[in-house]
Amino acid sequence: MKRLGNFLVFFGALACCIGAAFAQDIPGSKDHPLLPRYEDSSIRAYKTEAFVEYDLVAGKTVPQPNASPSRVASEKPIRLEGKLTHILYRAPLGRSPLEVFRNYEKALQSAGFETLFSCDRDNCGTRFNSYMNPGARYNGLIYGNQQRFISAKLSRPEGDVYVALYVTSFDPEKRAFALLEVVEVKGLEQRLVVIGEGEIEQSLTRDGKIAIYGILFDFDKAEIKPESTPQLDQLAAVLKKNPKLGVLVVGHTDGKGAFEYNLSLSQRRAQAVVTALVSRYGIQASRLIPAGAGMAAPVASNRSEAGRAKNRRVEIVERYSGD
Repeated sequence: MKRLGNFLVFFGALACCIGAAFAQDIPGSKDHPLLPRYEDSSIRAYKTEAFVEYDLVAGKTVPQPNASPSRVASEKPIRLEGKLTHILYRAPLGRSPLEVFRNYEKALQSAGFETLFSCDRDNCGTRFNSYMNPGARYNGLIYGNQQRFISAKLSRPEGDVYVALYVTSFDPEKRAFALLEVVEVKGLEQRLVVIGEGEIEQSLTRDGKIAIYGILFDFDKAEIKPESTPQLDQLAAVLKKNPKLGVLVVGHTDGKGAFEYNLSLSQRRAQAVVTALVSRYGIQASRLIPAGAGMAAPVASNRSEAGRAKNRRVEIVERYSGD
C-alpha cells in the first residue's frame, strides 16, 4: 500500500500540469488535500458535508425500473458513508477534456488508487451525461458533447478514500469542466445518550413504545456493533425486571434504497437484537417478536441526513392484550 506522501510527491512532479489556487476561485473554496488541481483551473462550485450517504458510480447507468425514461442509476453502485467534498473546476481555454482526464487518471494510478470503473461517452450507459453533469448539480449550463468518468479507491489504515471524477466540455467556449467528488469513509461520531431502564419503562407505560438509537449497526449490515452493549444492558434490565412483559422489536431504515431491500434489512436487524437479548441475557425468546418496518414508518423527513438518522432506529413496542 502506498502512503499519502507518495501521492503528493507524484503530483509535485507534474509541475507542467497541476498548479496552485487562483484568484478566480469562488470565496471559501479550496483544493482537496489529496488532489491538487489541473494547472490554471479555477473552482466554480464547492461544498463539503461532514457525514452523508453517497452512491459511488461503479458501473454503467441504466434506466430505473417503473420510472420515467429520464430516471437512471448506476447498475453497480457502491454505497458509502463519510465526509464528502464536491469541487467543480473550470479548466483553462485550449485544454481538452481528454488531457485533463488523463492527467488525473495517471495521478490516481501512481498514488495507489484502484480503478473501480472508467468510461467515456460511448460506453458510460443510458443518459450518463444527464446523471453526472455538474450543471444539474450546481445550477449551471454545462451541456458538453464530451464526457469521461473514473471512480477509484485508495485503502488507508485511517479510512478508505473513494474518488469520482467526471470531465466534460462546455461547447460555447470549448472549455473542459471537471467535477471531483471525494468520499473519506469514516464512522459516525456517536453523540446519542444511552436510554436508561427508567425511561424505557416510563415510555412503554405511557406510549406503548420507545425508539432506541443506541443499538448500532454498520452501514448496510445486520450485525450489532460492540458499542451497543450499554443500551442492550438497559433494555435487558427492563425485561428482567418485568418478566411478564412481551415486546415487538421493530427495525426501521431511512428512505434510501429499494423498498424490499430495506424491509429485509430491518427484519434482519430486529432479529439480531432478539438473538442478542436471548443469547447474552437469557431473555425468553417467546417474549420477543422481531419485525421489520423498513422505510414505512419515518419519524422525520428523509430529505436531510439529520432526518434519515432519526429514521434509522430500533423500536420496542409493548405487547399488551388487555388481560
